[in-house]
Amino acid sequence: MKLSVLDQSPLTIDSTYADALANTQDLAQLADQLGYHRYWVAEHHNSRSFAGSTPEVLIANLAAATTGIKVGSGGVMMTHYSPLKVAENFHMLAALYPGRIDLGIGRAPGADERTTAALQAGPKKFTLDAFPAQVQLTLDYFKNGFPEDHPFHGIYATPIPPSAPEAWMLGSGASSASIAAHLGLPFAQAHFISPEQAQEAVSYYRENFKPSATLDKPHVAMGVFALACDDEDAAAREARIRNIWVLDFLSGKGGPFPSPAAVDARTLTPEQEQMLTQIEQRGIVGTSAQVKERLDAMAAQFGLDEVIIVTITYDHQVRRRSYELLADAYGLTPRN
Repeated sequence: MKLSVLDQSPLTIDSTYADALANTQDLAQLADQLGYHRYWVAEHHNSRSFAGSTPEVLIANLAAATTGIKVGSGGVMMTHYSPLKVAENFHMLAALYPGRIDLGIGRAPGADERTTAALQAGPKKFTLDAFPAQVQLTLDYFKNGFPEDHPFHGIYATPIPPSAPEAWMLGSGASSASIAAHLGLPFAQAHFISPEQAQEAVSYYRENFKPSATLDKPHVAMGVFALACDDEDAAAREARIRNIWVLDFLSGKGGPFPSPAAVDARTLTPEQEQMLTQIEQRGIVGTSAQVKERLDAMAAQFGLDEVIIVTITYDHQVRRRSYELLADAYGLTPRN
C-alpha cells in the first residue's frame, strides 16, 4: 500500500499566510526525502484557516523544491473553471515536471456561497449538473486532439507535455464515485470529511468501474486524518487542537487553528462534548504502531491501494515528526 500526503496549508492563530506556505514547502521536501508517494495540496478560497487557494501555482513551487515525489491537487474545484484553462495549467506543469504531476478534481466549491459567486467570471457560471461534462472535456484535452466532427476540433491545451498528468476524481460520496467509475479514473474518498459515506462510495465505485485507456481496474485511495506521536497521551493532546477547530467550524465559526493554551482553557457544553467525541472518531491518533495498525485495518476493510494522510497540528515540528514516525513504521524507502 502506498502512503501519500494531503496538505491543506493550515493557518494557526500565531502564523501568517506566508508562514503556512513556507511550512507546506518544508513538509513537501520532507515527504520527498522520506519516500512518500505523492503530495497533494488543497483549494480553499477566502479562508482564514487555510492558505492554499491556487493549487496550480503551489504545485509549481513544490515540484521545483522537490526531486522525485509526485505533486498534485487535492483538488482543483472544477465548477469554478474552464476545462481548457485547467488542462492548460496542468499540461504546463506536466511539461515542466514530466511524470510527476497529478490533477485531482473535485466538485465542492471550497468556499462559502458569497465567495463562490465572486469566483464566477460572469453570469454563465457552471452548475453542478455540468460537472461531469467539465471533467470529461478536461480529460479530452489531455488526449491532444478532438475528432473532426467535434465543435472543439483544432483546439489544443498547450503546451503539450511528454505525457498527460495523472487524473483523479476526488469526493466523499457515491456521486463522485459514480463519475470516477464511469470515466475509468482512480478515486480518492475523503474519509477525513465524511467517514460515514466511505463504504457506500468505495463499494459503488468498485461495482460500477469501467476500464479506460489509462486505468484497467479500480484504484482506490482514501484521505485520512492521522497523527502519530512518540506517546499516546501527547498524540491525544495534539489532536484535540484540530478537533476543537472542527467543532468550531461546524458551528459556523472557523478561523485559524487555536493554540494549546486556548484549547486547554475551553469549557464545553455536554452537547459540544458529544460532538467532539464524534469528531475524534474521524481520525486515527496514537503512537506510530497504533496508527499503523488502524490504517492497515482500514486498508483491509476498503481494499485500499493508497492512503493519503492529512495531519494538522499547532506546532509544525509535531506535524513533521508524525510523518517521520509513519514513514519509519511503514519502512518507506528514503529518496536521496
